[in-house]
Amino acid sequence: MEYKDYYQILGVDRNASQEEIKKAYRRLARKYHPDVNPGDKSAEQRFKEINEAYEVLSDPEKRAKYDQLGAHWQQWQQAGRPASDFDWSQWFAGAPGGVRVEFRDLSDLFGQGFGSSGFSDFFEAIFGGMGRTRTAGRTAVRGQDIEHEVEVTLEEAFRGTTRVLQLDGRRLEVKIPAGVKTGSRVRIAGEGAPGIGGGPRGDLFLKVKVLPHPIFERKGDDLYCEVDVDLYTALLGGEVRVPTLEGHVALRIPPETQAGRTFRLKGLGMPSLRNPAQRGDLYVKVRVKLPEKLSDREKSLFRELANLRR
Repeated sequence: MEYKDYYQILGVDRNASQEEIKKAYRRLARKYHPDVNPGDKSAEQRFKEINEAYEVLSDPEKRAKYDQLGAHWQQWQQAGRPASDFDWSQWFAGAPGGVRVEFRDLSDLFGQGFGSSGFSDFFEAIFGGMGRTRTAGRTAVRGQDIEHEVEVTLEEAFRGTTRVLQLDGRRLEVKIPAGVKTGSRVRIAGEGAPGIGGGPRGDLFLKVKVLPHPIFERKGDDLYCEVDVDLYTALLGGEVRVPTLEGHVALRIPPETQAGRTFRLKGLGMPSLRNPAQRGDLYVKVRVKLPEKLSDREKSLFRELANLRR
């Protein structure tokens, strides 16, 4: 009887976790499932092997027995003994430990390859009495997740928006919440690729890209912008209008404000994706705008002012 290396079949390490085994099984099951490869006998055989390997390695009791058998099998091989002389009987399902049962030809007892159960003679001999949780060739496999990139404006990211998508002939209207950033992934459960063998659909993930804005620069949930302040307001003080994503607000400029000074307007930034009621801040940098096309009188007054400062 041929020894089955279930770890090799799934392509995982012998110390692999249950999660790693599950991921490997799902990936291979999708690739070789009969529904994906109609009429392909080699894919069907491969799928049966994958299903059988997962049947054993996903069950702690079966895996423990298989690991014990595997250790003895490796010791037997390393000793250079012929595989035909290996004592399988003590590993047979239902056989009492240490009792040797001899057969001239194991294929006479178990048949060749996979039997009507869909499992190999190796599996049936070792685990036939331990029960099965799934049927080979009929396993339901969850559909793959789909990622779709969407572009939104900063205003849409501020308020939240919707997009209409056409996927697999389906029309989906999806909601994009307020506060999304470039790189945010919005999950729409159950709207991914269809499952195989009756399995559930995967999920749809929208990967968001926020387009550049002509006025505001975004850093996290904070916004940054610059505002022009005329020379006289910068020197004497006054008010300027500052743009926000909800309209303009008045900003008081104190006397003798230097170019480059930054003012913080609390709570006028972007909403938090996790808590839309919480908002970032708006930082406004002063850009002093000098007067142009001075008259002779203005030039004279500026000279007078310059002399006073000296």
